[in-house]
Formats: sequence, C-alpha cells, structure tokens
Amino acid sequence: MFDILQTCLEKNLLEKTREFKRVFHGRGDFYKDLNFLTVDSIDNIFLASFYEENKDENQIIELLKNIATLNKYSTFIVQRRYDKSCFFEVIFGEIKDEEFLIENSLKYSINFKNQNIGIFPDMKIGREYIKSISKDKNVLNLFSYTCAFSVSALSGNAKKVVNVDMSKGSLSTGRRNHHINNLDTKLVKFMPYNILKSWSRIKKEGPYDIIIIDPPSFQKGSFAATKDYVKIIKKLEQLANDKCIVLSCLNAPELDSNYIIDLFKENAPQFKYIKRLNNLDTFPSSNEEKSLKNLIFTK
Repeated sequence: MFDILQTCLEKNLLEKTREFKRVFHGRGDFYKDLNFLTVDSIDNIFLASFYEENKDENQIIELLKNIATLNKYSTFIVQRRYDKSCFFEVIFGEIKDEEFLIENSLKYSINFKNQNIGIFPDMKIGREYIKSISKDKNVLNLFSYTCAFSVSALSGNAKKVVNVDMSKGSLSTGRRNHHINNLDTKLVKFMPYNILKSWSRIKKEGPYDIIIIDPPSFQKGSFAATKDYVKIIKKLEQLANDKCIVLSCLNAPELDSNYIIDLFKENAPQFKYIKRLNNLDTFPSSNEEKSLKNLIFTK
C-alpha cells in the first residue's frame, strides 16, 4: 500500500507547477486499499484528505510529510472528512486568510474552513469545454456554487452569464472569483434563489445558448438527483435558445449515464445526446459509471 502511494506521488510530482493537480486519487477504487485517500497539489500547499478512519493514518501522514518536504511545499494540511467538524490540521506551514487555486491560469479563491474548499477539481475538463464554446453566448449556470463555470465562460468571451445558487456566501465568493481574474461583473448576474422555485426569474434572463446543470447528488432539504433532476430537464425547452447546448453533470455513483440520457429522452426529446466528456487521467476509477459524468446535449 505504501509503495503504491509513494510511486504514484513521485510520478505525478515530477512536473510540479503552481497549477492545481490531484496527485493521488484513491476514491475511484482504482488503488487497492487506498480508497479513503486523496492528495492534492495546490501551488505551495500539499493537501491530504482522509474520507474514512484508517489504522495506518499516522504512517501515511508521516510518508506524505516527507514527500511534501522533499518537494519544497511551504504548507502541508490534513483534512479528516470523516470528522463531523471537517477538521483541517496544519502539519507544517500556515493557512492564510485567503488562499488561491490556479487552473488554466485562472485564479479561484479557496478556504479551509468548510468541508469543500471552494472548487471541485474533477470538473476541470467541464470548465475547459464551456470556455471553448462560450464566445458571444448567453450562459445559464445552475447550482453555480462559487461560479467557476462563470469565470471560465467569461474568460471565453461569453456575452452574459447568469449564476443561480441558494447560497449567498457561495455567490459572494463567485463575485470575488470574477474580480481576481479582472472579469467584468456587469456581464454577470448572481441570483441567490432556490432553482426549483424560481423558474420565472431565471426565464426572464433567457433564452440561453448554453445551460449548465451541475447539482449536488443529494443535499438535504433542497435537492435529490433521484427525484429533482427531472424537474430541471422538464424546464429546458422554456429556457433554451435554438441550438442550445446543455452540459448535464452527475456525480452520484449509484446513478449511471443512462439515468440522465433516459430522463432527456422522456422529458426533453428535442435535446439530442451528443457525448460524454472524458474525465481527467488524474482521477482514475475502476468503474467510470461510478465517477463524474459530464453529458452533452444539443437542441
């Protein structure tokens, strides 16, 4: 187990840069006996996240500490996600009041006070795709969180982006993400609404040329993919411009791609399934259908 971890880290750290990189991903069950661990390189921060308690945790942390030191990281942080307090422990170095993550030369504000630091790194290819098609487009970003898709779209010269999320705090971080990249927020709407109860407000800013659906698979009291995803798909016809492109995201391991494809066939047949975006090589999985699914549809 330790040999596998060390070999993988040494290989992935050969080309260390300031850009974010997942340097070990055990969550996809690709590496035997290490499905509780991920390790990220975030500029000068080395972050290890433990998703379950493990008897070898202290030994793993010592190994990672040595690797972090050898690769000249200024800070090494351990997150124990199995702890209800989402406790972050600084092994060495310090956490600043505001830290940044760099992806494709764009900066995103992150923090180590919440369970999630402010951006989901496995969605990098999705953000690259949106940037590549956004020129002169009106973009709707549903479940926008801290608006990383919006930053990508505007950096790809989108005409307008509408971000919708229940969390005012996340949208405030999203506004900050635009500012630190010198993007014009006059081209952006930040709408702190419950999406399922705000269709009339969302529709007013349309019709949209690109619609991004990136919900949590389950968020108690607000969204469950198994019963609420279909409600969004049923509204697409009212929101979409001709030839609208939809990026439909799903990160529930118990639901496969066909779950979303079938929902579109039954509830939005005017949208044709085009393809699934490949996941990053740095997020290996023993079963791709249990990992992140980014599905493209066009009207």
